[in-house]
Amino acid sequence: MPSVPKKIVTLGEIMMRLSPPGHQRFVQADAFEANYGGGEANVAVALSNYGLQTSFVSKVPDNALGQAAINHLRQFGVDTQHVARGGDRLGLYFLETGAGVRASQVIYDRAGSAISQVQVDEFDFDAIFDGADWFHTSGITPGISDEGAELTFAALKAAKAKGITISVDINYRKKLWSKEKASQIMPEVCEYADVCLGADDTIGFPVAELNDGEFNPDAYKKAFEDLKNRYGFKYITSTIRKSHSASDNSISALIYDGTDIHQAKQYNVRIVDRVGTGDSYASGLIYGLITGMPAADANEFGIAAAALKHTIPGDTNHATVAEVLTLMGGDASGKVQR
Repeated sequence: MPSVPKKIVTLGEIMMRLSPPGHQRFVQADAFEANYGGGEANVAVALSNYGLQTSFVSKVPDNALGQAAINHLRQFGVDTQHVARGGDRLGLYFLETGAGVRASQVIYDRAGSAISQVQVDEFDFDAIFDGADWFHTSGITPGISDEGAELTFAALKAAKAKGITISVDINYRKKLWSKEKASQIMPEVCEYADVCLGADDTIGFPVAELNDGEFNPDAYKKAFEDLKNRYGFKYITSTIRKSHSASDNSISALIYDGTDIHQAKQYNVRIVDRVGTGDSYASGLIYGLITGMPAADANEFGIAAAALKHTIPGDTNHATVAEVLTLMGGDASGKVQR
């Protein structure tokens, strides 16, 4: 019999994104293009596109906008049966896409969103994690509200009790909560995690110090070892980005497997849309690890997926496994495929 695809559950907020056309500024816009996305939703879509089973856990308002967000996920095969309905509104964010020397700008309008007012008893975690192999969440949901933090911990505890692999993307957002509050909550979140993505100083990782000057693998290894000893992570990752302008970046990634550090190939990317590229790395890494790739190869798959996402408009990555593997294999020519 054919093997059943692995099942990944993600938990987070899905929002409507509104952007002026092209590279217009907010003050110029007389129309906005609508997309839907959010860190964990983006991960679910990408993994579904890679052929895995995915289920998204969240809450959206019981109105047409909430339904539109759910429809966005369903069209890519993401299971939405565990998305609760209710609350006052769908979170929004506005994106002004930068170019050259002008940086992109984001304005959030998510206060009072449905998931920020969520109650833990709206979810049946026994049913949610039935048959699941992996659970992924981030620091965004606990940063939204105290209720979001309670939901995150309830999910983490349920997943851990079932022996499910847990990944956490730290994903600190200064517009959501203070560094001090995040530094109180995220270390406790990390106590449940097997895989830590985007380690930063909210959990004791001196990322600013490490990125000040030339890359020092020994310093990174020592910092990774300290995190492993503190939290018991199996894998720790950190992406490396050099921003030459709002239009051109160089990206790579590191993974620590408990013994060695592996650095992925560096990609020089011309940016169409940078939003969701970290989520693309996360989904690529998860795909690699859950399908049995060695850590170094999973890291390469993740950063190649992230590189491709820079070329795709919208929050979500629509690259295929074959396209990611082709880029990993060295074909970055961009030639027309006939």
